[in-house]
Amino acid sequence: MDLGFETIGNACVIAHDRGPVLATDPWLFGTAYFGSWRLSHEVPAEQQAHVRACKFLWLSHGHPDHLSLPSLETLRDKTILLPDHYGGRVAKDLGGLGFTVRTLRCGEWFPISERCRIASLANYNQDATLCIDLDGHLVIDANDAGNRGSSRFLDRERHRFTKRTVLACLTGYGDADMIHFFDEQGRQIPPLAMQHTPQGPGIKAMLDHYDLDYFAPSSSMHRYNRTDSVWADACATPIDAHQHGFDGGRRTCLPAFVQFDLHTGQYERIDPKPNDGPPEPPQAFGDDWSTPLEPDDVAKLRAYLHRVEHLRSFLGHVNFRVGGKDHVIDIDRAHRRGITFAVPRQSLMAAVEWHAFDDVLIGNFAKTTLHGDWWGKQGAAALYPHFTPFVTKFGDNGGARTAAELRAYFAEYLRRGYTEFTPDREEQEMRAALQPYL
Repeated sequence: MDLGFETIGNACVIAHDRGPVLATDPWLFGTAYFGSWRLSHEVPAEQQAHVRACKFLWLSHGHPDHLSLPSLETLRDKTILLPDHYGGRVAKDLGGLGFTVRTLRCGEWFPISERCRIASLANYNQDATLCIDLDGHLVIDANDAGNRGSSRFLDRERHRFTKRTVLACLTGYGDADMIHFFDEQGRQIPPLAMQHTPQGPGIKAMLDHYDLDYFAPSSSMHRYNRTDSVWADACATPIDAHQHGFDGGRRTCLPAFVQFDLHTGQYERIDPKPNDGPPEPPQAFGDDWSTPLEPDDVAKLRAYLHRVEHLRSFLGHVNFRVGGKDHVIDIDRAHRRGITFAVPRQSLMAAVEWHAFDDVLIGNFAKTTLHGDWWGKQGAAALYPHFTPFVTKFGDNGGARTAAELRAYFAEYLRRGYTEFTPDREEQEMRAALQPYL
């Protein structure tokens, strides 16, 4: 391909300028989230070869469906370009493993080839958007990043792009989050993702809002791989579901996997083989639900949670149910709100050791029960904005756990000028939660 792009895998965009020059988030094989996720479709040999032919890789954030270490081990000759996430955790970790890494300053164009340049926009949620300029065509890889201020860059640069414009980002029923919740009687709470809300109208609204021509489905091409998480396959988004209800007019919703020629505007479907096969037992990934905690594990769990100062502003306790036994960690008993996580020891303690608690939650094999009044909310919505972001995004990934660290963290993102809270209810709730630190 002379000038264009391909979409393949879960969230991989391959940019072509007289051949492949850049690949984003290359998860090419294997599993993620302690074996709980597999790719929905195999990555064909042709696209694997195109990724290997690229000089540069760009990684949006540290989730294993975007940063796949087994895949990166086969690509050690590449230069890995990274967003400028506060704390630089991904850069430090990959550099320590011997990879060649380069951090890109937010909002500055970086040349990839003669007709390709990129601009990386890190956001306060430890995710990032990539803008790819291919000879005046604009491809936006927003993966899981949302807006969170990246539209400010688009507002500034949009007039420069008078050719074709493409948006690739996460849409779907909503399983790419923790959705495995139970009530206090042990009954599973059906997740909203079970409702299979048509995605087309929302996609059309995004294209209209940002005045973009094409939508490329991204970041939802997975299925569940463990016998204790395969229940969530009913919540995963099929690859053709993004077009349901899409009435685009001059806008176009592309198929999930395509080769797109930017010269002509023509595209061809890539038809990868479905990644079928039976689910695997958790023991295949080191998890045995009957294994109890070891004597010093509770102290590690207590230290892990107590470092996150914000939890004391609203949370009474966290209970870890491991090997059939409860282990209660007091946070601040002035609050009557609590959480029980039922989870296998191996993945729990690995997540705590690696500072990757999100990996347990998103795997959807852990079972979560909320106690007390969570502001009238239930499920994943109840843990936003006060629990999950502070523990996993700001804490694990950003290294900001105390009030002073959080103030420094947000001061830096505000200084860059790309932080924004939209009028949406969830965004305004996040802003209110962050007010002491802004």
